[in-house]
Amino acid sequence: MEIAEKLKELIKSRKWAVFMTICGAAGLLLIMISSLLPDNKTKGKENSCKKSSITDAGKYCTDTEKRLEGFLADIDGAGKVRVYLTVGSDERYVYATEGRYSRGESKTEEEEKYVIVGGGSEKNALVETIRAPEITGAVIACEGGESAQVRESIYKAVSAALDMPTSRIYVTKLR
Repeated sequence: MEIAEKLKELIKSRKWAVFMTICGAAGLLLIMISSLLPDNKTKGKENSCKKSSITDAGKYCTDTEKRLEGFLADIDGAGKVRVYLTVGSDERYVYATEGRYSRGESKTEEEEKYVIVGGGSEKNALVETIRAPEITGAVIACEGGESAQVRESIYKAVSAALDMPTSRIYVTKLR
């Protein structure tokens, strides 16, 4: 019963209200201070994402050449195959956007903004996708390159695999 009586006395006196006000103000102050400090967890996530992305157009091109050589060597009559690819640009970042569209009687308004993430001084645009470097041309040399049938098969295979028109592909005989 002593505890209940002491609690009743505290509630009746103004000391309790002053104590609660001070605690609330201190809590708000700590929340404001924490929003100004940099967030170490998001920095680690951003760095790991950058490391896992395609880092070099040359490496991407070399890997694609090796995969394509292995695939084209399985075409009947192709024999040994060598592939050379040209790359037009490095990887590209596509940023997320949000838009607002309004339509009036005589005009339509469009407004698009990049989605910004982070807080304080660490604000960055949100990366939606990272596009691989664009392959702009291909030269294929193969042992069966003198055969029109083999060349046609290789043109079609490379065009389909790289989503490239046949006008950007050249097939020749390997010496």
